Amino acid sequence: MTTEALYQELNYVNHSREKRLYYANLIINNPDLLPKLLDIMFMVDNKISPRAAWVLEFMCGKKLNKIIPYLDYFTTNISKIHIDSAVRPVAKICEYLTVALYSKQDNDIKHALTAFHKEKIIEACFDWMINDEKIAPKAYSMNSLFLLGQEYDWIHPELAIILERDYQMQSSGFKARARQILKKIKK
Repeated sequence: MTTEALYQELNYVNHSREKRLYYANLIINNPDLLPKLLDIMFMVDNKISPRAAWVLEFMCGKKLNKIIPYLDYFTTNISKIHIDSAVRPVAKICEYLTVALYSKQDNDIKHALTAFHKEKIIEACFDWMINDEKIAPKAYSMNSLFLLGQEYDWIHPELAIILERDYQMQSSGFKARARQILKKIKK
């Protein structure tokens, strides 16, 4: 399938779990489509970009290791994503990566995620925390940054400042997650 054909297929992706799962399995079963999906996702001003991000999120939820060959490309470009409906799944993928990285079980992500990748994830997560994003990307970013802060000692103090500063202005969902993260930081 060409990039153009995949682009046309993504017109059929919607918010339904069924559609996102169908296309995630299509990518899993046809790994040659993954770089094409990423190319479409990084057409950041295009209305199909978020649909590619939804599919990538579902694929990563099922088979996170499939993204390993593309970690350089993914992490280098994540900060360019700006459409709300694309930011959420990309932030979720960053959370998947950091959760796998700090998992007690050995996995391929632990061996594949380099300092460069971590720095790009940290940069994107802090951007999502300080920018006017919705609660979901902020929640995923809080968790990712908390985990990365176990390795990078400067992260926790910076994250705590942002959470405490924004606490009063944010939604109840933000406040609940922020309380959890601040409690963990202060342990």
